[in-house]
Amino acid sequence: MSLDHAATKPHEQLAAALADDLTAVNTLIRERMASEHAPRIPEVTAHLVEAGGKRLRPMLTLAAARMCGYDGPYHVHLAATVEFIHTATLLHDDVVDESSQRRGRPTANLLWDNTSSVLVGDYLFARSFQLMVETGSLRVLDILANAAATIAEGEVLQLTAASDLATTEDIYLQVVRGKTAALFSAAMEVGGEIADQDAATKQALFDYGDALGISFQIVDDLLDYGGTKATGKNVGDDFRERKLTLPVIRAIAAADAGERDFWVRTIGKGRQEAGDLDHAIALLAKHGTMEATRLDALAWAEKAKSALDAIPDHALKQMLVDLADYVVARIT
Repeated sequence: MSLDHAATKPHEQLAAALADDLTAVNTLIRERMASEHAPRIPEVTAHLVEAGGKRLRPMLTLAAARMCGYDGPYHVHLAATVEFIHTATLLHDDVVDESSQRRGRPTANLLWDNTSSVLVGDYLFARSFQLMVETGSLRVLDILANAAATIAEGEVLQLTAASDLATTEDIYLQVVRGKTAALFSAAMEVGGEIADQDAATKQALFDYGDALGISFQIVDDLLDYGGTKATGKNVGDDFRERKLTLPVIRAIAAADAGERDFWVRTIGKGRQEAGDLDHAIALLAKHGTMEATRLDALAWAEKAKSALDAIPDHALKQMLVDLADYVVARIT
């Protein structure tokens, strides 16, 4: 039975194992997203924070800390920090992408306005840094501050590379590491840092998060051209938004003159017509880029699992291994 149909999915197993910690994280999030003077802040934040997300990134921090034997209070602060950073980036992303839906609900920028979304995102970034400082660890501050900068850098790089047909696989990977993997890897690494682990252990945690995040994003991009409603993806959104993702980058690299003209018109210039999405999908199939990308996602998931070889056996470790399999379950 695939993980998609498992009675209890890996992220649900993690949530059950970390239930007390997650309750403390949720309590702290609600406390720190409050604002005495600006009630719109908790309104906007609650709309997204309480929209039914899996809390995957904060769970990575909690799991890493517990797996490393940490028994203090600050893994809760760091998990809340990670969730605030993630929520802030989502608020900003929805404004940049002019999105109208997220997790099946209207976006904050649609319900309120762009200005509110941007400013509340800024507030959450500020709150996240307050939480980091409370741990008293300069290294934790360094890891998460670097992650926040890398996320912003990745988003800006995507702006310039998204519709540029000269975008390479290396640039794509740099974007993915910025917009997705940076927070996964930081979430894992700070769990080891707060538990005062050695450099090799912290590197293993970082490597797991990095590979998991890359696999996660590649799967998401792949499903944009081959998913269904059952996978939670609207097929063709990236094509319509002219985003160059790995299957398309590879198809462009293999294109003949006529095919290249198609990609220039639809992605480069944004002149899309009825039937173009179907033709794009046919070109991806012709050049085998969907299958090649699928194999890449699987390889990154294997790298994530291999990174945990350096970590002693632990029930949470096995759940993280299963989580890497679950991330790619939709394409296996």
